[in-house]
Amino acid sequence: MINKKQVNHIAELARIKLSERELKKFQKEFSAILDFFGLLKEVNTSKIFPTFHPLEHYLENKAEIIREDIPEPEDPKVKEKLIESAPSKKGKHIKVKAVF
Repeated sequence: MINKKQVNHIAELARIKLSERELKKFQKEFSAILDFFGLLKEVNTSKIFPTFHPLEHYLENKAEIIREDIPEPEDPKVKEKLIESAPSKKGKHIKVKAVF
């Protein structure tokens, strides 16, 4: 079973504070999750082959996935349409809310 110190450590990593009641609750829930993974380890998968591996797919289809990055000439009409469709603009610029 996972202990309170481990739950506190997880909470610190997540930058959250837990009450004593929440500590006990998460201690039980985390333990149940880890117990479930223990059950999965017991399953015999020796005759089951993986159905997909991203790297293998990438290597087989490299030419289809990766294209050469070729810059295209700028189309001024696209820029104008973007500015026209903006809800708020000032001249040739799109106005947005301040970030800070």
